Amino acid sequence: MKIDLRSDTVTKPTPGMLDAMMTAEVGDDVYKEDPSVNKLEKHIADLFGMDSALYFPTGSMTNQAAIKIHTQPGEQLIADKFAHVYNYEGGGVSFNSGVSCKLIDGHRGMITADQVEEQINPPDFYHSPLTSLVCLENTTNKGGGACYDFREILKIRKVCDDHGLGLHLDGARLWNALVVTDESPKDYGAAFDTISVCLSKGLGAPMGSVLVGKKEFMDKAMRVRKVLGGGMRQVGFAAAAGIYALEYHWQHMEEDHKRAQELSVALNQINDVAHVEPVETNILIFKLRADVDESQFITKLKDADIHISALGKGKLRIVTHYDYTAEMHTHFLDFLSKL
Repeated sequence: MKIDLRSDTVTKPTPGMLDAMMTAEVGDDVYKEDPSVNKLEKHIADLFGMDSALYFPTGSMTNQAAIKIHTQPGEQLIADKFAHVYNYEGGGVSFNSGVSCKLIDGHRGMITADQVEEQINPPDFYHSPLTSLVCLENTTNKGGGACYDFREILKIRKVCDDHGLGLHLDGARLWNALVVTDESPKDYGAAFDTISVCLSKGLGAPMGSVLVGKKEFMDKAMRVRKVLGGGMRQVGFAAAAGIYALEYHWQHMEEDHKRAQELSVALNQINDVAHVEPVETNILIFKLRADVDESQFITKLKDADIHISALGKGKLRIVTHYDYTAEMHTHFLDFLSKL
């Protein structure tokens, strides 16, 4: 059997999700006349207790729109060095918004309020870019699915308020964080100006992300989405998948997390593995011993039709997801036990 653990984006719609998609009521979303999209947007806005939400085709576009809304060309945002907005969005921060990034050496992709405070450029010092935005990521992708301590987020919020900065959350996998923490979506809605949430990762929808936020920012979101080429027509067929996923797939993430932790235990028992990073959610990052050939290790897995990702610098990544079944998990654990 093929086991694909490269990412939680590889999932395919379930029969129930396909049925919801095929029976969705649709209209022209550019005219805001798609009932399924409108329902999804209202549901997520209400879930976070925020003013409004807007459906986007991708998470990168959602983040890029938020950055555009919060900043002016020549300004600067603060983020962790592992941030998705910096590493995995094609240089969009500079290309789309003309903004530079001041990167912080945080812990597993997470930064502190004190670090943010230290990196804010003096607003009256015109030789340096004007700091205007802080971007956080929860859970962290390159940080191995780590979850922020919400108390630190509230401290960062205060720093932003004290300095007049916007605060955006790349919450592509925020759904995973909410499964393992005591916070609610409304807690996050109260702490951030804008939040991007993804439907096509752990939730298992085939596409789509949603930007949710305060009215003063969201009033600009439709125009920015249009500029970025994100206007869509009868996209309610896809939005219906997101509605279904929030109702039926969200709590399944607990099983994804459990399986990732069990894989972590198995990898720690393999001689070729030097280190396994802590596992909190569905992402597992590990390093091989220096004398182990990474390409040979990956090829050995591929020969068994097991597929994982190489992150560079000796790091490998496994991501559990909705399509990774109990049968696959048992098979993979058995395979690891024989390495």
